[in-house]
Amino acid sequence: MTDKPILRALKGETLPTPPIWMMRQAGRYLPEYRATRAQAGDFLSLCYNSELAAEVTLQPIRRYGFDAAILFADILLLPQALGPKLWFETGEGPRMETTTTPAELAALRPDEEIHETLAPVYETLRILTRELPRETTLIGFAGAPWTVATYMIAGRGTKDQGPAHALKATDRATFAGLIDKITSATILYLSAQVQAGAEVVKLFDSWAGSLKGQDFTDFALKPTARIIAALKAKHPGLPIIAFPREAGDRYIGFARASGADCVAVDNSVSPEWAAENVQKDGCVQGNLAPDLLVSGGEPLVQGARRVTRAFAGGPHIFNLGHGITPDADPDNVKRMIDAVRGA
Repeated sequence: MTDKPILRALKGETLPTPPIWMMRQAGRYLPEYRATRAQAGDFLSLCYNSELAAEVTLQPIRRYGFDAAILFADILLLPQALGPKLWFETGEGPRMETTTTPAELAALRPDEEIHETLAPVYETLRILTRELPRETTLIGFAGAPWTVATYMIAGRGTKDQGPAHALKATDRATFAGLIDKITSATILYLSAQVQAGAEVVKLFDSWAGSLKGQDFTDFALKPTARIIAALKAKHPGLPIIAFPREAGDRYIGFARASGADCVAVDNSVSPEWAAENVQKDGCVQGNLAPDLLVSGGEPLVQGARRVTRAFAGGPHIFNLGHGITPDADPDNVKRMIDAVRGA
């Protein structure tokens, strides 16, 4: 539906009030999410229970009336579908069998076999196409290849992505092969999400900022461009959002170079800078600091208005600069929305 506000912004339209959603808007800051997760038993069980995953996706839509719902899943479901074991340690985050050798790379499943594992994710999307309000856009997503590779190589999240950088330096052929494998599987995964009902897809490159120089081009930009080109060939007109977090000056020109319809920017750059340097190429998404949803008060209201004003001259989707944190106050989310919408 081209009258949906987010789809209009993604087509390059400047709207008087920007559409709004939040990264991680279904999450631990909401009591209803915590109750549903307890019902599921654990995080992965929640991701693979289509009815419950759809429920937590819908919860922030019911509560706040966001303009978009983003599929509830995790970027590590795709590498799990390729074969490595995945589990979550309470209070510590994900753990995964590592892929660091030519033999381990060769042992990954063929791309076409991912769909059996990921079938519940597609079913979640089909449920959401039936249950979402007609004006709400449904967003699918995947992790970008570099970010997914950092977890597959280290077996966990790391502060500096050191193990991935080390493999890149010592065995570039295996590293590049892993990036290529994730890229081809991601194309199939996101295409299946679109077939199941996603109207927009987003690529999260959470660790793009740790790639420097030619490595950024080779392992952040080029895989993203390959994914986008393949998806647009399969699904003409599909809007795609790219998020190369902490790319800094590399945000400039990223939309043109990658083919993305929108570039999401984090809050390490100012909205004024992003409006001048990034929005000239099309839609920008962002970029309120997530910690303002913890502290609240007048700084939250003024921060939301500042972002809205900065991007008022072009197509803009209001969002945070990164995901909402578990300690955020749900009431502050309402204050943010009211500030953006002028209530």
